[in-house]
Amino acid sequence: MSRVAPRGLFAQVETYFTDYLPKQRGASVHTVRAYRDALTLLIKFVAERLGRGVASLQLTDLDVDAVTRFLDHIELERSNTAATRNCRRAAIRGFFKHLLRSDLTHSQQYMRVLAIPAKKARQRPATYLEADDVRLIINMPDRRTHDGWRDYTLLLFLYNCGARVSEATGMRWDDLQLTAPRHVRLFGKGKKERLLPLWSETAKALHRLRGITRGTDQQFVFLNRHGQPMTRDGIAYVLAKHAAAAAGVNQALRRKRITPHVLRHSCAVALLQSGTDVTVIRDYLGHASVATTGRYITTNLQMKRDAMQAFWKKAGIEPASTKGWKPKADLLAFLRSL
Repeated sequence: MSRVAPRGLFAQVETYFTDYLPKQRGASVHTVRAYRDALTLLIKFVAERLGRGVASLQLTDLDVDAVTRFLDHIELERSNTAATRNCRRAAIRGFFKHLLRSDLTHSQQYMRVLAIPAKKARQRPATYLEADDVRLIINMPDRRTHDGWRDYTLLLFLYNCGARVSEATGMRWDDLQLTAPRHVRLFGKGKKERLLPLWSETAKALHRLRGITRGTDQQFVFLNRHGQPMTRDGIAYVLAKHAAAAAGVNQALRRKRITPHVLRHSCAVALLQSGTDVTVIRDYLGHASVATTGRYITTNLQMKRDAMQAFWKKAGIEPASTKGWKPKADLLAFLRSL
């Protein structure tokens, strides 16, 4: 790469977001926004720490000490998790790689920032719902109303496909084939496409939804009451509303924070419980690596319990004449009397 005259901070930020990310990398709007938010937080932090305005910042102000302090700040003072810290770090690294390509004058400064290691983050088990609980939530909307049918169809679709919220908000009618073979074309992270089959129940629900929204000119499938495509927050609100209603029937649901991504996890676990190969689940969910899909194996308690029972029998430890314990009526009466 030829040596070029270094440009200012604003010029570098502008070319990164208007040229490099969308045109050279083909980054999605969600990636651009995530990187934008991380860089905005960093620049504001550095400006406040130096007691200067953002307009007066120079590239030399974004050194390894400033970035390290910022990462510590968001974790300790903003109460972000180590996983969030690592996401911010990844976004910042993307910008500094861009700086390294276009400004060799400060290459050592940028290399030291790129050398900041990721922080080890605890992998928490994915939250998911059993199939009966998901079905309870899906059946909560009042299907006699337009909004109720839309909510029912939306929840059914999210569970059927394990779709990300962004995939549902961006789905158009042209992406659907509602006659056999029924399927949908989803556009996931990095604009990757995947085809997924639809249950007949889902296809019928979508077909009716199309009929009752035919008066609009919108190409998007899921619309709000203003005729505009539903947003991430809108879908989260719909799910939270019906999950709260379902919690009135099943009290156990009150202890769980049910988000659209929980439906995605629930789809994955249901596929796993049905005996579907993990590589198929990877493609079904649009994961980049089978390692990401593998976390559901460690999540599902019932599968661990079944494996333990199979191991117990295989080991030959369980007596052949073992009989299951059954409580006697007098014992139950005693317990009821407590």
